[in-house]
Amino acid sequence: MLARGQLALAKGVLVALFDRARHARFQVALISFAGAGAELRFGPAVPRWWNERWLAPIGAGGGTPLTAGVAAAARVLESSARRNPGRPRHLWLMSDGRSTQWPARPRYADHITVVDFEAAAVRLGRCAALAEAWDAQCIDARALLDHAAPASAD
Repeated sequence: MLARGQLALAKGVLVALFDRARHARFQVALISFAGAGAELRFGPAVPRWWNERWLAPIGAGGGTPLTAGVAAAARVLESSARRNPGRPRHLWLMSDGRSTQWPARPRYADHITVVDFEAAAVRLGRCAALAEAWDAQCIDARALLDHAAPASAD
C-alpha cells in the first residue's frame, strides 16, 4: 500500500467514510492491520468528529496480516450481533490484495464490501477473487472516494 500513494488514498477514503457515517449516525469501528497484527483504532461508536490520532499510526510495508485483521473484525461483528441482533452489520475491507492469506468470511457480516486499492502494473485481482468467494461487493478505491463524500445540505 506504500507504492503509488495507495496508503494516502486509503486514509482519504477512511476520512470520507467516517464523515458519511457521522452524518448518518451509523456506528463504526476501525481496525488497522499491518506488520505483526491487528489493532482496534476506534469504536464501535458513532464518530462525532474525525480524530487524526486514529489515522496517523496506520502504516503499510508488506506482510499484511489479513487473517488477523478479519479475525478482529469478526469479533467486533459478533459482539454487535449479540447486542443488537436485528441491526444489519456491514464490513468494509480495504486492501491492495497483496496478502497470501485467505481468511474465512466473517459469520456475522450481513454485507461485505471489499475496497480494492491494487495499483500495480501487473494486477493480481485478489480483492475481486476474495469478494467473489465471500459473496461480497468489490469496489475500486478511487471510484469509492469519488462517491463517498457526503451530499451537501442545501
